[in-house]
Amino acid sequence: MILPIVAYGDPVLKKEAVEIDANYPELKKLIEDMFETMYEASGVGLAAPQINRSIRLFVVDGSPFAETDEDEEEDPKAEGMEGFKRVFINPIIEEETGESWGFHEGCLSIPKIREEVMRKEKIRITYYDENWQLHDEWFDGYKARIIQHEYDHIEGVLFTDHLSVLKRRLLSKRLQNISQGLISVAYKMKFPSFKKGK
Repeated sequence: MILPIVAYGDPVLKKEAVEIDANYPELKKLIEDMFETMYEASGVGLAAPQINRSIRLFVVDGSPFAETDEDEEEDPKAEGMEGFKRVFINPIIEEETGESWGFHEGCLSIPKIREEVMRKEKIRITYYDENWQLHDEWFDGYKARIIQHEYDHIEGVLFTDHLSVLKRRLLSKRLQNISQGLISVAYKMKFPSFKKGK
């Protein structure tokens, strides 16, 4: 089932999410719905707060980063993205290392805005998968970036929070328009000003 994605301005996006256990109701179905919702919106990651669930869960599929044109040189940061599909439950970023690098990030909750965000190139994260197997792994490049972006969501942080005060001021009108639903998007969204999804 495709769920409405919560738009910028909704308080759920600024809340620190809570951990869950294996008895969380209909977790398998929720994970399926999150992947379906993410694909429908052409995203590479989706966190539970973005579908109005303040829990420490996000899904990723980095396959689009693996697609390059024949005449395009392969980006080393995109290495291993083909088939990079994961579920992260109760994750903890244990370490962030390496050089900081910039990339123009976007967000399904903040449509049609992309800005450069600096992040560390390598992370170590512990998490449970959908079968409640515990993992302790290192990720780098685009994998690390997608995870860092989605992890921010469960901490109540948006990519716009990483921008300078000046940049946020310049974007304020566009952000306000998003929160008021004054934007046209190709996927289902829930705006703070409206009770029903649009």
